[in-house]
Amino acid sequence: MRVLLAEDNDQLATWLTKALQQAHFAVDCVGDGAAADHSLSCEDYDVAILDINLPRLDGLEVLRRLRRRGARTPVLMLTARTALDDRVAGLNLGADDYLAKPFELPELEARLKALIRRSQAGGSSSLSLGALEYDSGGRAFRLNGEILKLRPREHAVLEVLALRAGKVVSKEAMYEKIFSLDATAGADAVEIYVHRLRKRLEGSGVNIVTLRGLGYVLESAARPSQ
Repeated sequence: MRVLLAEDNDQLATWLTKALQQAHFAVDCVGDGAAADHSLSCEDYDVAILDINLPRLDGLEVLRRLRRRGARTPVLMLTARTALDDRVAGLNLGADDYLAKPFELPELEARLKALIRRSQAGGSSSLSLGALEYDSGGRAFRLNGEILKLRPREHAVLEVLALRAGKVVSKEAMYEKIFSLDATAGADAVEIYVHRLRKRLEGSGVNIVTLRGLGYVLESAARPSQ
């Protein structure tokens, strides 16, 4: 899952970036509102975290421009402000959630997962594809009833495919979902993780099919349910 974090406090931004990466998020971090607005207009994110007190453009203006473009990217407003007017302003502009500083990391992660779950899995907390099950609340996979232990990038690839089970996902689209802007790997790195996942899924009846020139699709004899 790809996250845009717009936070001008360098120490907090660094801490949040590392924490979210450890939770299997691909994070692009920017320090001002103009950079956030540019990133949101050019890149595809699963969720955005916007601090209200950003330099150049404040978080509310970034949100206003995002919604004016018709984008439905889930947005969590992050701010030290506690006044009711600030919360109402953000929600009226199209914010999906609001978290005041200071906060606990588990709460932030839980709110992000809930926003992504509602936007990409139709609000359902789980889905199944044959022997493979995915709990979007805990972001955990089970294969034949057993926890499927995956490395972070393997997890990210399978997550993208599972949330679009039965639909083709191009290599380029997958790369954009699992790598941040500062990643040094190329799009061909996706093939490595797909290869590893095929080995892990071998014999389960769940397959990652390559459609030459189009991309990959996650399939099973059983149809996905949500």
